[in-house]
Amino acid sequence: MTTTPAGRLRALARAELTLLGRSKGVLFSALFVPLVMPFSLSASLDEERLKGAGLDVGTVVLSSAMGFSLLFAVYGALVSVYAARREELVLKRLRTGELRDAEILTGAALPSVAIGLLQCVALAAACAAVLDAGAPEAPHLTLLGLVLGIPLCVALAALTTVFSRSVESAQVAAMPMLLVTMFGSGAFVPLEVMPDKLASVCELLPLTSALTLIRGGWSGGLSGGETLGAAVTAVAWLVVAVFAVRRWFRWEPRR
Repeated sequence: MTTTPAGRLRALARAELTLLGRSKGVLFSALFVPLVMPFSLSASLDEERLKGAGLDVGTVVLSSAMGFSLLFAVYGALVSVYAARREELVLKRLRTGELRDAEILTGAALPSVAIGLLQCVALAAACAAVLDAGAPEAPHLTLLGLVLGIPLCVALAALTTVFSRSVESAQVAAMPMLLVTMFGSGAFVPLEVMPDKLASVCELLPLTSALTLIRGGWSGGLSGGETLGAAVTAVAWLVVAVFAVRRWFRWEPRR
């Protein structure tokens, strides 16, 4: 019987969702960490300083919350998923069937991506209600940020596993990306309140552009040139990450 790519992806995503439900540690970090961190962040923000930069607490916390979902529900979870399936020889066995390489990586990522998207919707509703964040002034920018940020997180997760020999070492390998993004890409500290030279460097980090677009969608504070620059930077990182995955991703354990 001939199968279709959509059917193969659905079957692989269902299987991966079952396996993900059995991994309590990964599930906890994917489901609960992004929900807790934004509201702990809100207590540490300097409201006067944000107002001076044309921002408000609700907008900053909401965009940061979406950033945490991308980092922990998508990137962090998938680093563990890809490493575990590789070490269990699941990826190697899948390559012997009809599935193409891109389908294997995409199907394994679908449950984590779905969790991340649902979290973004839930957090947007919660921040709108609790922090009076309101509706996005430019929703197309927020959508663009997610459309670019999610596949970039998937590709970066696959690439991170190249530097690990086990699931445990993969989690360690993910820490630099998590820390750099949280503190340098605007998740904890908006670029608008950073010194200009530091902000210029941080603008070039992998997920900065996606977070900038998400935040700009709510605040409406991005000009056409800034939007174009952020989109081009995000696309460039995505192209580089996909190329690196195609070139160096390991489908079998390193002995």
